[in-house]
Amino acid sequence: MISIEQLIEESTSLLKQLIETQSFSREEDQTAQLLADFFQQHAIVTERIGNNVVVYNRFEDPAKPYVLLNSHHDTVKPNPGYTKDPFKAIVEDGKLFGLGSNDAGGCLVSLIAAFRYYYEREDLPFNLCLVASSEEEVSGKGGLEEAYKHIKPCEFAIIGEPTLLNLAVAEKGLMVLDCEAAGKSGHAAREEGENAIYKAIEDINWFRNYQFPKQSKFLGPVKMSVTLIEAGSQHNVVPASCKFVVDVRTTDVYTNLEVLEIIRKNVKSSVEPRSTRLNPSSISVEHPIVRSGKSLGKELYGSPTMSDQAILNIPSIKTGPGDSARSHTADEFIYLHEINDGVRYYIDLLKGIL
Repeated sequence: MISIEQLIEESTSLLKQLIETQSFSREEDQTAQLLADFFQQHAIVTERIGNNVVVYNRFEDPAKPYVLLNSHHDTVKPNPGYTKDPFKAIVEDGKLFGLGSNDAGGCLVSLIAAFRYYYEREDLPFNLCLVASSEEEVSGKGGLEEAYKHIKPCEFAIIGEPTLLNLAVAEKGLMVLDCEAAGKSGHAAREEGENAIYKAIEDINWFRNYQFPKQSKFLGPVKMSVTLIEAGSQHNVVPASCKFVVDVRTTDVYTNLEVLEIIRKNVKSSVEPRSTRLNPSSISVEHPIVRSGKSLGKELYGSPTMSDQAILNIPSIKTGPGDSARSHTADEFIYLHEINDGVRYYIDLLKGIL
């Protein structure tokens, strides 16, 4: 069996290669090929679904349940504040700098190492399906959402995102709502028309003040924020339309559709969601994978940021090396010891459910 030390060394080397290969969302073909080549070099059969790379453990047994291991290899575009070359893997003071190092390259290579650690095991009580996915940063439909249609059905998932190795057991969902209050135009100097802005204000105040009856233990209340508004054509015309946008962060005690129904019952404006597919998620704190994480001394929390958990309909946890606070920042980095810790952590996390 390959040693953990060798896995850590090879993981660090792979992460450096990923950093130095551009992989903006929807442009990940080069990193997808790099990952496919890496697996093939280690005699692991590889499947490509678009820019998603899929592998299974060697002694796959369809009679056993499948565990999904997932992290993404796409990145955002570099923050304008970079002082270092974002596409050069630079090691300084125990840190590995480079775009995607923290979000989520460190998680991805650590998950790959854990997958390889168990790859040859014949006595696993489950199968492993690892998906290195694309389009996560833009919530694209060609990423894990597409790959998940083609892989074997999984019982639960471990999503690799930087969490300081703690366990996000709940995650907020997202809806963006396009709303429009309808009025009737008229001359501002006379008592004419119905001012759509005034109608919109009533609904905006509702969005600002409404409290949903149920609150999530880990995520708190559903949060609604009006973020854009547009109305009027000139100063002396009463506007017949006022459009505004609402950012809604949903929690695991409601589905997106349930929240949408409550909103439509309470406002007069028309409400059209751009999408309802990015749902909140949660997993029981008594789930075996959560118990395994707790036995390793990890904290449980609810995450306000979204990941590929949003498109899964199975229980999942979000956990991994690195710190979410570093994601999308200038001169992004991950500590080398975090890769070391991440590899060992994922191996132990899976060991806890053997």
